[in-house]
Amino acid sequence: MTQPTLEQSTPAEPKPEPLPITAVTCLEDRAQVTRSGRIELSRGVQRVLVGPVTPLAVDRSLRAEVIADDGTATAIDARVVRVYTPKPATGPGPDASELRRLVHESGERATVLSRRERRLRTGLALVDQARADLRRDIAEQTGFGTTEPERWAAESDRLSAEAEQRYTDLHTLADEQATLRTRLRDAQAALSVAEQEPVELTATVEVVIEAERTGSAELRVVHLVPCALWRPAYRAALAPDRRSIEVECDAVVWQCTGEDWSGVTLSLSTARPTLAARPPSLVEDRLTLRERTQVEKKQVEVDLREEDIATVGRVAGGSAELPGVDDGGEVRVLAAPTPVQVPSDGRPHRVRLTTFTTKCEPEAACSPELSQYVSQVVRFANDAGHALLAGPVELVRGSGYAGRGQLDFAAPGEEVRLPFGSEDDFRVVREVTESRTTASLTGRTVVTRTVTVFLSHVAAPGAESPGTVVLRERVPVSEVSAVEVKVRRDLSEPAPDAVDDQGIVRYDVRLTAGERRRITLVYELHASGKVTGL
Repeated sequence: MTQPTLEQSTPAEPKPEPLPITAVTCLEDRAQVTRSGRIELSRGVQRVLVGPVTPLAVDRSLRAEVIADDGTATAIDARVVRVYTPKPATGPGPDASELRRLVHESGERATVLSRRERRLRTGLALVDQARADLRRDIAEQTGFGTTEPERWAAESDRLSAEAEQRYTDLHTLADEQATLRTRLRDAQAALSVAEQEPVELTATVEVVIEAERTGSAELRVVHLVPCALWRPAYRAALAPDRRSIEVECDAVVWQCTGEDWSGVTLSLSTARPTLAARPPSLVEDRLTLRERTQVEKKQVEVDLREEDIATVGRVAGGSAELPGVDDGGEVRVLAAPTPVQVPSDGRPHRVRLTTFTTKCEPEAACSPELSQYVSQVVRFANDAGHALLAGPVELVRGSGYAGRGQLDFAAPGEEVRLPFGSEDDFRVVREVTESRTTASLTGRTVVTRTVTVFLSHVAAPGAESPGTVVLRERVPVSEVSAVEVKVRRDLSEPAPDAVDDQGIVRYDVRLTAGERRRITLVYELHASGKVTGL
């Protein structure tokens, strides 16, 4: 008894279905790509191929979700399948070898010669047809008793000459084709030995779906890709009356992921997913107590150090040049109001986020210790509705482009200060003198410092004045009781308008065109006899 053989048919490999990119969340150094679209499902477990996708997709970040109308479909598994396929015949790239270029050029030359041969043979066929027409014309005219031997002879000679010329061109072309075929065959043989055929890495996403019934469903695939980043950028335009300012908040996006982002919903995030990849290393920090020495009991050593004044919008101890986006320590997400186009070319593309116009307060600020110029500074509130991240800002005022500046992080509603260049009608000169006295009995030391600032408005009489010039100087702030700092208002001329807890002394100076002012600030440092290092 024989057992019949059953032929089991192998199911056909499913074709990749294109799933367009619909949403992108761009992070500091990568992007989260979301693909979505509707697919047709059959009952049971099935494989769905989505592609092509970029081979840069991060495998461990891949997740798929099926949203069926009746909730009867589930994504069981998803993975990225990468294969090497031959590149399309589009010609050698810029880094191709001379041998590969020779094969490509010889192939193109062979195509040109083949087209030329077809043209010559077509022309030769036309000449043969013209000869047949001439012979038929001779027979017909002779039958009617009409003869034109001279014209017939001339036409026959012309057609013979044209046919002979085409035969000559065909023989020459055949020799050239034979030489080219030999050259191309040798070059291809050498290329097959020396190099391999270039291949291209392509990728698809394979999703295993279980469906209880036949129907359509929405498939959503999310994964991370490297080679994408964004940074904030701004443009601030000051009104001619200096009473309002327009701020444009943009995002500069770079991406070279291998796929263009066409008409996608773009979100910008300051999240740093790589920082949580490993816990911070712990180091031992041992604290010990010891008795002070007799010298330490008799002396108080002090030192002068520079310290930045921390504000709400600055990171304490942070550097001016941050490697990432300064978000104030909290993850911020900004969204583009309209779909955007970002091609995969590695070039910066500017995307408009928000624009707001608000009132501002202009101020002519001067810090003679740092700069001898009077700068136009504008103060305004952050009315963007979201935090302004730290980034470069293009400054535009009434006369046009004024330069580039840096906008620090500003929370919603926080005051923002932007400099709009210097006021060239002012001249500032600063001089510092110091005197020191020490009491012989107590050893108490008094250091008196006199800061003299000469401020001049050199504009022509009747010129427009920027108003009040805010001049700021600083005095040391003591952190120990053995050292005391006093601002001598009685010796200063004029007396300071304000002195804050951070040691910033403020003068509000009003100057008319051609006026000159002299400002003298006197402060004293009182140190007990135990203090050293002052």
